[in-house]
Amino acid sequence: MTAPQVLVLAKAPTPGRVKTRLCPPCTPEQAARVAAAALADTLDTVTTATAGSRVLVLDGDHPAPPGWATLPQRGEALGDRLANAFADARTPGTPAVLIGMDTPQLRVGHLDTARELLATAGGPDAVLGPAADGGWWTLGLRDPGHATVLRTIATSTATTGRRTLTALRRRGLRVRLLPCLSDVDTAADAHAVATLCPPGSRFARAVAAEVPHPAPVAR
Repeated sequence: MTAPQVLVLAKAPTPGRVKTRLCPPCTPEQAARVAAAALADTLDTVTTATAGSRVLVLDGDHPAPPGWATLPQRGEALGDRLANAFADARTPGTPAVLIGMDTPQLRVGHLDTARELLATAGGPDAVLGPAADGGWWTLGLRDPGHATVLRTIATSTATTGRRTLTALRRRGLRVRLLPCLSDVDTAADAHAVATLCPPGSRFARAVAAEVPHPAPVAR
């Protein structure tokens, strides 16, 4: 089977439009620099991984690495934008794996596992990477047409991942779960994820420079 496409759903790192939950303690400009670093690390990892093609599905304007395609995001609700990303990038007969820009600790091995599972005859129809906050950090589909289920699932809730898994299984898909990762919403998240990033991580450097440590909780 053809190596899957890898889609990265991202926002251009514009102050006031990204990582707003980092503010405070960050300024919008600091939060944007953290977002830019997270996106850069993610794009580097995907560039290194084996993929049939790589597509940056973008809200806003931001350069993609050489050899990447860029598509605009379509839709208002996140579920529609996710489903449209799969539909707009779809190549007949090619699986697709979608990730976001909020898990800069992502390693090539995570993507290799997803690719190998989807490329294996008799393997799962879908792979889903749960996130620690109840969402998910990746969804891979042997047939990207099944992403239409995302249009009906509430996003950014503590049950988004579970509801996504249930919806996929109700379509008769065999789903393999990938390791759980933490994504970055708050300052505490940023510092925790930075410790998981590989040496040389732009994100880890940006967090150290831009994100004050949360104040201790008074007892």
